[in-house]
Amino acid sequence: MKVVFLETIPNGPRVGDVKDVKNGYARNYLLPRGMALPATAAALERAQAAMRREERRQAALDTDAARLVERIGTEPFVLRARVGETGRLYGSVTAADIAEAIDERTGAEIDRRTIELGEPIRQVGDYTIHVRLSRNVGADVQVQVRGENGEGPATFAQATLAEAPDESGEDELNEP
Repeated sequence: MKVVFLETIPNGPRVGDVKDVKNGYARNYLLPRGMALPATAAALERAQAAMRREERRQAALDTDAARLVERIGTEPFVLRARVGETGRLYGSVTAADIAEAIDERTGAEIDRRTIELGEPIRQVGDYTIHVRLSRNVGADVQVQVRGENGEGPATFAQATLAEAPDESGEDELNEP
């Protein structure tokens, strides 16, 4: 059955798209929920009007997102966490923590789901995280995860080298 979509389906067709879908999917899901209509001339006109409204709305979202990117800036976000001796965090830095840091800097609320973080950060270090602010606008933000005392990755590397045993092979106790 050929239908015209009145709503954007996540990871699928957008408003105004005409698609051929299975009859059961159209009858049992799309049509009862008002997400699509059978592809008739009147439905196509209605979908085109909805598509124009959606484009205007998306353009406004894109301009707001571009302004937000400017407010975020290029300065890295420094997040503090409790850290063990090896530089591993006791907890983790999540998308919610990064969203909160962005909120503090910009004053605009960022939804944690817009932050594309595959898995929580569990190590001290510098990370580049992508934030999707709208469908067409995104930003890469620099996140520096540090210990509560400001320890960074270099501090832990130096501490590890300082604690490493002498590999010269000479025993310090048996000096002549």
